Amino acid sequence: MAHLPRALAAVASLAALALTADALSAQTPAAPAANAPASPSTRVQYPRTKAVDHVDDYHGTRIADPYRWLEDLDGADTKSWIEAQNGLTFGYLNGLPGRDLIKQRLTEMWNYPRVSLPYRQGGRLWFTKNTGLQRQSPYYTATGAAKGAAERATLILDPNEISKDGSTSLSLFSPDPTGTYVAYGLSAGGADWRTVKVKRVADGKDLDDTVDWLRYSGVSWTEDGKGFYYTRYPEPPKAAGKTLSNASRDPKVYYHALGTPQSKDVEIFSFAKEPTWGVGAGVSEDGRWLFAYVNRGTDPENHLYVADLKNPKAPDVKAALKPIDTTLEASFTPIGVVGTTAYVHTNLGAPKYRLVAIDLTKPARASWKTIIPETEHTLEGVSLVGGKLFAQYLADVKSQVSIHDLSGKKTGDLPLPGIGTLAGLSGREDEPELFFGFTSYLVPGSVYRYDVSTGAVEQFFKPNVPFDASRYETKQVFFPSKDGTRIPMFVTHRKGIALDGTNPTMLYAYGGFNVNQVPAFSASVATWLELGGVYAVPNLRGGGEYGEAWHQAGKLDKKQNVFDDFIGAAEYLIREKYTSPQKLAIRGGSNGGLLVGAVMTQRPDLYGVALPAVGVMDMLRYHKFSAGVFWVPEYGSADDPKQFETLKQYSPLHNLKPGACYPATLTTTADHDDRVVPSHSFKWASALQAAQGCDNPVLIRIEAQGSHGYRPLDKAIAEQADIWAFAAKNLGLDVKFERKNAM
Repeated sequence: MAHLPRALAAVASLAALALTADALSAQTPAAPAANAPASPSTRVQYPRTKAVDHVDDYHGTRIADPYRWLEDLDGADTKSWIEAQNGLTFGYLNGLPGRDLIKQRLTEMWNYPRVSLPYRQGGRLWFTKNTGLQRQSPYYTATGAAKGAAERATLILDPNEISKDGSTSLSLFSPDPTGTYVAYGLSAGGADWRTVKVKRVADGKDLDDTVDWLRYSGVSWTEDGKGFYYTRYPEPPKAAGKTLSNASRDPKVYYHALGTPQSKDVEIFSFAKEPTWGVGAGVSEDGRWLFAYVNRGTDPENHLYVADLKNPKAPDVKAALKPIDTTLEASFTPIGVVGTTAYVHTNLGAPKYRLVAIDLTKPARASWKTIIPETEHTLEGVSLVGGKLFAQYLADVKSQVSIHDLSGKKTGDLPLPGIGTLAGLSGREDEPELFFGFTSYLVPGSVYRYDVSTGAVEQFFKPNVPFDASRYETKQVFFPSKDGTRIPMFVTHRKGIALDGTNPTMLYAYGGFNVNQVPAFSASVATWLELGGVYAVPNLRGGGEYGEAWHQAGKLDKKQNVFDDFIGAAEYLIREKYTSPQKLAIRGGSNGGLLVGAVMTQRPDLYGVALPAVGVMDMLRYHKFSAGVFWVPEYGSADDPKQFETLKQYSPLHNLKPGACYPATLTTTADHDDRVVPSHSFKWASALQAAQGCDNPVLIRIEAQGSHGYRPLDKAIAEQADIWAFAAKNLGLDVKFERKNAM
């Protein structure tokens, strides 16, 4: 559905979402690692980082925090520290052999036209097009048939004209159901804070409407296009450094009527009883129903409410909202409504999910009907298109789509072009047309159109990437974790490589927040493969690849399972002689940055290079900043004595041991990251530099005007070139490319 509520997705995206006495207090330092004795004369000379005498008391346990001052993101001392660290890091990176060659190849690899998955709204098709190296992808629209739409489309909004240097990101784009207006959001440095403006499609002129302080929220238009619902947080304190780091509290859903100032917006929904929980709302495709949500952090479980917007007896929407389920026993996501019947994707009584039908006039649970029951494979989602239900499954981390009528009877399967990942479904209940994307590690994202009436499939867009995929292969392997759990992993490499332990290997994972790691093409990964590297991605517990039980097995007091799974993946690659410790690099971002930090402190001997990005490194204080309050159901909180003990055991910042030999490490973060505030990485890098007991460099790269996941393309390429060059240097990889010209 084109403008169905997306509150759950917005909150879930936080995942994707991230000092004990052992590390920094006055105890006897650990002995230097025997395998790599430190040599002060050849060691990187790090900038001096002051340590302050700050100690916190956690339930009777005193924890030193000597770098607390780096939490003041706008402080003069912090700015000086950033300048000194970046000076050291870029001085090192600038001298790396092959760095410019890698950047050149990444630029070539990215320089191909790309089109996003289109969707219909207001009688038009909407999608982005990028000619290749545009910093951000402009939005286009086309009327009429899908065939040829990408070629005849009209430009609606080019974010590259809004921000010439790419420092402002286009973070939201939502056409209204009449096709008259587009609401679009702008974010400074790609931060989570959004300012929404409204553009008239006919002449491209902006209206006077400006809506501020959206966070983790899109907009959902009313059927008549006269206004929209959105979630707003209170304006943060104006004190220095607080706009980005201030904890997210007290969200409320508002309705904004076009042509009125934001001060006149009407509050529709909130959940004051739990000020740190998330709320959201959205209108069904038919325009009749407003669904509202309450989310307890990033957990999938939620409250679900509904209001009939066309009920003349209930003009007050706030009063009209009625509960469907408020037990927090399961997740409930409406995927479409036909008449008064809502089709809801849920894990109630079904850890791998099912689809139920709910009569919105009689929503008691006793009257719900199962339409698509739970199966052995995870039901990732369902789309209601052209009067059919398209059920998307994940079978051992590979996509399958079955087609059902509204009673649930299976009528066929969506013909995917191969084994890989369904990269989105798009369609309307009232249109017999489905668009879907498809990709894998060796197949660039392509877009297809499926005719629901005839079953015919045609290609809407196929990219022409300068990469010869025929020279490489992807295998799925399985290995046992520490407790014997069978873990899947995809391994991609050049065909015919020798399994002699000498291959430079990049091990990437996430492992949390019910987020699936599925095969997808990446220009940067393709470049790594061309360098002769192996790329491995295990599907750790904490994700949702095998349903909610898989997620539950990697959260709270079971978080160590995630780290054990990852360590097991490294040991498998070494045991099977894909690589060896000195040739193995590990990488992850956000929650995956926490993963890298945790495993490199637990098993520093197992890796040659570590690449933690925008990671949650201080597990004792993470919940005090920005989006951290939403992660407590996933991680736990140090405010709880029992959970504190668990967090203390693996918190990367608090488990560094002075004198230990850690892998060559390049920590990456950005100064406008208000998802995982950069003080996590600042404190971690300072402590790691102080603890490092051998010559392996441990550096931090801090992107200016960047955020948790946003970089304009040219800066993204530059950052990736630095990461690959750092890995190549410290894995002993000679930078050269052996390739054919194109696919």
